[in-house]
Amino acid sequence: MSRRKPAPRRRTPAPAPAVTAGSPCPCGLDASYGACCGRFHAGTGATAPTAELLMRSRYSAFVVGDAAYLLRTWAPEARPATLDLDRGTRWTGLEIRATTDGTAFHQRGTVTFRAGYVQDGEPGVLDEHSRFVRHDGAWVYVDGDFPED
Repeated sequence: MSRRKPAPRRRTPAPAPAVTAGSPCPCGLDASYGACCGRFHAGTGATAPTAELLMRSRYSAFVVGDAAYLLRTWAPEARPATLDLDRGTRWTGLEIRATTDGTAFHQRGTVTFRAGYVQDGEPGVLDEHSRFVRHDGAWVYVDGDFPED
C-alpha cells in the first residue's frame, strides 16, 4: 500500500473588502472613498483638479474595478477601445514618489508612483512614471514608463 501526498492547494487571494462611500479611500488620502475618489468615479460633474488627484483616482478605479472611469480619463489619442481588468489582482497600496507640474496652472504634468498588489497569492510592485495632459479642460492620462530600479 503506498501513501500519496494530497495535491497542494492553490492559494487563492482573499477578496479585498468591498469599498463603500464611507470606506477609507484606497488612494491613501485621509478621506472617505465617497468624498475623495468616489466623487470622480460617480461622474457627477467633478473632475480631478490636478494630475496627482487624477492618478490617485485612477488607482482607486483599479481597486474597485471601474473600467469605465479608466477609459473616460484616458487621453483620446491613447485610449484603448476596451479595457479588461484582471479580477485576480488585488491592489494593496499606493505611494506617490514624485510629481511635476500638473496643477491648475499647467497643461501637462507627471506623477511617479509605486503601487503594491497581490496576484495569484504573490505580492508585487508596479513602478510607473505617468504623463498627463489637459483635454477639454480636464486632466487625462496619456501613458507611462516603467523605470528600472
